[in-house]
Amino acid sequence: MIGTAAGSAVMYQAMTAMGHAQESHYQGPIALEGDPGGAKVLVLGAGLAGMTAALELRAAGYEVEVLEYREKAGGRCWTLRSGDTYTELGGATQNVDFAEGNYINPGPWRIPHHHYAVLDYCKRLDVELEPFIQENHNAYLHSTTAFDGKPQRYRHIATDHRGHVAELLAKAANQGKLDDLVTEEDKAALIESLRTVGILDEDNAYTANLDVADYRGFDKDPGGGANAAPEPSTPIDMETILQSGLWRWLSTHESLHHQAPMFQPVGGMDGIARGFERQVGDLITYNAKVVSLQQDENGVTATWEDLENGGTNTSTADWCVCTIPFSILGQIDHNLSSDLASVIDTMFYNGSVKWGLEFNRRFWEQDEHIYGGITYTDMPISQISYPSTGYFSDGPAVLLGGYTWRGPNSFEFNAMQPDERIQVALDYGAQIHPQYPDEYKAGVTVSWHKVPWVLGCSGVWQDKERDYEKAVAIDRRVVCAGEHLSYLPAWQEGAILSSLDAISRLHEKVING
Repeated sequence: MIGTAAGSAVMYQAMTAMGHAQESHYQGPIALEGDPGGAKVLVLGAGLAGMTAALELRAAGYEVEVLEYREKAGGRCWTLRSGDTYTELGGATQNVDFAEGNYINPGPWRIPHHHYAVLDYCKRLDVELEPFIQENHNAYLHSTTAFDGKPQRYRHIATDHRGHVAELLAKAANQGKLDDLVTEEDKAALIESLRTVGILDEDNAYTANLDVADYRGFDKDPGGGANAAPEPSTPIDMETILQSGLWRWLSTHESLHHQAPMFQPVGGMDGIARGFERQVGDLITYNAKVVSLQQDENGVTATWEDLENGGTNTSTADWCVCTIPFSILGQIDHNLSSDLASVIDTMFYNGSVKWGLEFNRRFWEQDEHIYGGITYTDMPISQISYPSTGYFSDGPAVLLGGYTWRGPNSFEFNAMQPDERIQVALDYGAQIHPQYPDEYKAGVTVSWHKVPWVLGCSGVWQDKERDYEKAVAIDRRVVCAGEHLSYLPAWQEGAILSSLDAISRLHEKVING
């Protein structure tokens, strides 16, 4: 409900407070000590959790086999480029027609600086990273019901909101209205800090002057030569700021998972998948759709359909690490315990929709001086993210033309065909960037409830406090792993940490019995 009302960033802040989203506890590469004695592990799924398990288990001396439904590795660590084809549930096929080098990440698209496991594996696997621009003070905040629907620069709203609040608090303190709350010494320090943070004048007023303009921008920028003196801009009054509702996005970049710096792999998020694949690709059987998972006192057997060549095959092993999303695992014939099965059957998956929209030129840079970062809007597309690469180039470039997270908007877009979803995103986006209609070149859209191999973007618990330990426990010869089995849901860090924990406990059981 929090996510639906206020967006994913606020949701994660609330989840952190409730203990459901936490900073990574990764302490470095694991060491699986002891001889597994030739034991074989079957890994189901070649996403980041599955490939992490395969990499570390083989290094520890296990025989490893990986079965992957798709034709490539990575799972939700996925990038769409020119020449790619994607068919969603229902049969609609999209052919990506981006210019060479352009891409969109339908799933994960940024890496927080404190996701230590992802960053460590990127270093170990030679995955080159670059900065991802999350916060841009020159991007926009937009509401259809404020400022006649005209987008406002982030820096204007942020600076004016902070200034007006600082003025109110400073004047209240100066008038003795906080005397029951602070000492005289602290009151003086408080007022001084508010003057600094809020850019207040000597009368504790937030007004139009050159000091304020250094933060919110000028009506006439400082120049050189004759007639070069700057002119300050006029702040938006407090009532207008508050009634606009645009302040609701000001804390987004302050949440733990969105604080600068953030990173992205050069050339697309699937650079991480490719890094793992270079190490464990020889262990993976692709186009293998698992239809049954059975276990007994001697081992596990997976039955799978060969989607490329036809026919049905079986794979056996002593143990199994299952990273198949519960949304899919619940549809597979299995004899897992009733405790685990009950969690699998009751976990639903978030719906999310993303758009990659390619335009003939980088008008957001050339016309509006926006270089990276995110514009937020109350329209159903939720946000527009500008590419953090290729600055100042002349050719086509791709925007993240929208990103919905759960809620009615995702369901509404999910009901549309891809061409309808793209047109709607163009129509909405044009209310912020009127260049859209003239500059649009190509697009692709992914609705995660229609992605056949996951049917949603991330797992959602019915009762995490009650069910979590049931789901992560080793179930005879099977242990499950993935982002859904972590306290970092929807993040790649959660998938990797879940996998490392699962294989550590499995290895201990193998060694010690």
